[in-house]
Amino acid sequence: MNVHRTVVTAGRVLAQLRADHRTIALMLVVPCVLIGLLAWIFQDTPVFDALGAPLLGVFPFVVMFIVTSVATLRERTSGTLERLLTTPMGKGDFMLGYALAFGVMAVLQALVATGFAVWVCGLDVAGPVWQLVVVAVLDALLGSALGLLASGFARTEFQAVQFMPAFVLPQFLLCGLLVARDRLPDVLHVVSDVLPLSYAVDAMKVVTTSASPGQDVTADATVIVGWVVASLVLGSLTLRRRTA
Repeated sequence: MNVHRTVVTAGRVLAQLRADHRTIALMLVVPCVLIGLLAWIFQDTPVFDALGAPLLGVFPFVVMFIVTSVATLRERTSGTLERLLTTPMGKGDFMLGYALAFGVMAVLQALVATGFAVWVCGLDVAGPVWQLVVVAVLDALLGSALGLLASGFARTEFQAVQFMPAFVLPQFLLCGLLVARDRLPDVLHVVSDVLPLSYAVDAMKVVTTSASPGQDVTADATVIVGWVVASLVLGSLTLRRRTA
């Protein structure tokens, strides 16, 4: 891996995203619309304060998963990846470049969505707002990393979208958002302990209920970062030049 090639790859991806207004809208506007809709539905009730922060992690996770998996697969089907890998660029440079580019978008997305939820929709957060932003960024990065990994198993953009139920829906059902994880059947509880979205939702819940900053979410954040790194490593190993 080479730092210069990684940065150049990230710059190329960001330039492509800047020209794709629909994708930017999907990443920045859609989470705000969903959060706003949730706040509207549950106005004058405590439900939004209970669900708003966890969904603030889930929505960016889902959006970044879809965008990243489709964009990466497009690089392969268009032949761009094959041309890039005939240069000195390695698979690690490609994966890290994409991760860096979408990491920048994840930060922007987290800032916009968190600001909208807290200052427009009135989400009540006991902990510091910056901590909510950090966890939202990690959740978006997790979605990007899993999207990069999933793209290695798809042959078409349609297949990449189809992977969303396999990668995302089981995590959504078992993350503790619908039913508390300690109330799940024993087998499902064990499975939920392995899935990364469970720790993202747990961290968001801690931020909204605990006023003490820092260490309350350290363990959950560490697990999320570990999943991001592992997904990028596995994604680079499964990255193929051609989509036959």
